[in-house]
Amino acid sequence: MSTDKLDRSLAKEIESLKEEGRAKSPERIIEAYIPPEGDRGPRYKLRGSNQEFIRLNSNSYLSLANHPKLIEAADKATHEFGVGPGAVRFIDGTFKYHDQLEKRIAAFVGKPAAKIFNSAYTSNCGLALSISDKNTHWIGDQLNHNSIIRGMRIANIPSGNKGIFKHNNMDDLRRCLDEVTTEMERVVVIFDGIFSMRGDHAPIGEIIEICNEYDSKFKDGVITVVDDSHGIGAYGTTGRGTPDYCGAQPDIIIGTFGKAFGVNGGYIAGSPTLIEAVRQKADTYIYTNPLSVADCTAAVQAIDICDSDEGKALLENIQNRARQFREGLERLGLESIPGPHAVVPLMVRDTAKTHRLVKYLYDNGILVVGLTFPVVPKGDETIRFQINAAHTQSDIDHVLGLLKKFA
Repeated sequence: MSTDKLDRSLAKEIESLKEEGRAKSPERIIEAYIPPEGDRGPRYKLRGSNQEFIRLNSNSYLSLANHPKLIEAADKATHEFGVGPGAVRFIDGTFKYHDQLEKRIAAFVGKPAAKIFNSAYTSNCGLALSISDKNTHWIGDQLNHNSIIRGMRIANIPSGNKGIFKHNNMDDLRRCLDEVTTEMERVVVIFDGIFSMRGDHAPIGEIIEICNEYDSKFKDGVITVVDDSHGIGAYGTTGRGTPDYCGAQPDIIIGTFGKAFGVNGGYIAGSPTLIEAVRQKADTYIYTNPLSVADCTAAVQAIDICDSDEGKALLENIQNRARQFREGLERLGLESIPGPHAVVPLMVRDTAKTHRLVKYLYDNGILVVGLTFPVVPKGDETIRFQINAAHTQSDIDHVLGLLKKFA
């Protein structure tokens, strides 16, 4: 037996993705990290190139992945317990560092309990599996992340038990709530905190206020859920994310340690009863090994740094550099989407030009993400720039200078 026949069919499917413009480019391999020096932030070297690159496509907003305290903590925990847990959580795969991280992230986001996962993606899937039944109705923003959409599919939520509201449109959210049928016992309203391709945020206070108006209509109420993966650690005056920025706290918070905190893993934070339900019912938690102890203790260190004077300084630099870049784009007459977040989209609005600009930046040592038709509608072609705390004023000036020459 062989996979020859399967391979032929898969090859056709891959070719179709290429023809539709939806195929991923070959993966570039990072082979060297060059630490910051003077007025230069970190640089990276890729296999097959002698160029040194500035990464403006990284989610590592606080630039903590190479922080000595994280590396030291991960090394210590690894020497103490080894590189892997050897079992799932409920079969003695829980170590003290798993428990420590769950307590630390719960306290950080202002919830009484939390459960950690291998990623925010599996956290979203786990939540859907844990709180859904035939009488649960889900409502989401039309620009929600794929992991939220996939979670609802994995939980086998019927199409009639779902509603989608136009992006950040509160009138349309009301429409979705009005359309929920009377036999529904609970309603879940779920949304991204920061919409990762745009850098804008959900109006959490308004969403909660509207949901509260409908809460008494349903046996289990209307539950608000935010996936704040691009907000936590990098947004708000204390780095506590979009709820911090908006001054409003949803019922359930999902997030990641793999972006601003520079490590790996995800979490769900909420009431103790909710978290116990997750522990009992979430397949993506129950049937897989947990994070390594190195990931856990490094993530605790990252949260501690974010919660310190050093973290405040890193947040301030993100805000300053993002402001510098946004103001620079405006001076150049280039279009973006307003907002203070470190995700800064450049609206190119032309597929061919987007491809040319991404290549031009690459040739000049800048790594960015381009989004073109059919991934986005024609006219919405975008390049996403992501500001990190290690970027310097000189780095941003350099990128703006390149954009000026291209324009």
